[in-house]
Amino acid sequence: MRSALRSAVWGAAVGDALGVPFEFKSRDTFECTDMVGFGTHHQPAGTWSDDTAMMLATCDSVRRTGGVDTDDLLRSFRRWFDEGAYTPDGTVFDYGGTTAEALRLGHGLSGKWDNGNGALMRIAPLAFCEATDDEVRAASAVTHAHRISTEACVEFVHLLREAAAQPDHTHSRLLSEFEGMSRSDVRSGGYVLDTLAAAKWCFSTTSTYRDCVLVAVNLGSDTDTTACVAGALAGTAYGIDAIPQKWLDAMRGKDVLEATLF
Repeated sequence: MRSALRSAVWGAAVGDALGVPFEFKSRDTFECTDMVGFGTHHQPAGTWSDDTAMMLATCDSVRRTGGVDTDDLLRSFRRWFDEGAYTPDGTVFDYGGTTAEALRLGHGLSGKWDNGNGALMRIAPLAFCEATDDEVRAASAVTHAHRISTEACVEFVHLLREAAAQPDHTHSRLLSEFEGMSRSDVRSGGYVLDTLAAAKWCFSTTSTYRDCVLVAVNLGSDTDTTACVAGALAGTAYGIDAIPQKWLDAMRGKDVLEATLF
């Protein structure tokens, strides 16, 4: 499964980096066609955000512990938040309020307003180990403990496993699921169910990794996370070789990413 894990992680990281310069921009006020820098967060091209950093922290925890260890996950997330671990250059420039509060308190938040996409964006590595549904829920609950968030993470892990085993079937199934849904119907804010639906829609309406993540970024609003989640799905289905080489070359912190893989 390491090959599939690598494809998913790189797919997510590249999508994230594509979206970083455009985060919070309204739909149709910009057009992303390539990997660029600066913009919203003033970061060089190829810089990933908290999305990938926390995903790499998850990956590294599984690598070290051999499974889902929620205490180790919390420590890993705090290393990112407090020390800049799992970033290209030690800089932490973006994070959600629920995540920050959960890391301060040492436990996940479970209110109805605590259903941002901060667990979904980092959960992909658990699709490529033997994590059970309850372990996926527990990993989500380190920061996002409401049932809406935990079940969204379980659904996404199952989706990635399906995409790794049967990519064509997955694409066809999602195409049917979203038949009749137009771009104007797709919500691309920070609510976890909107992000999951947007990622699935982007994958279902395109046929390449490149097109999937560009469509995701160009939805606007939470551009980095939508493209991160969509990128993990497209990377899993199409493989790392489907990611444009110039985008892979432009990525910063390649050694940081590779060191976390299990």
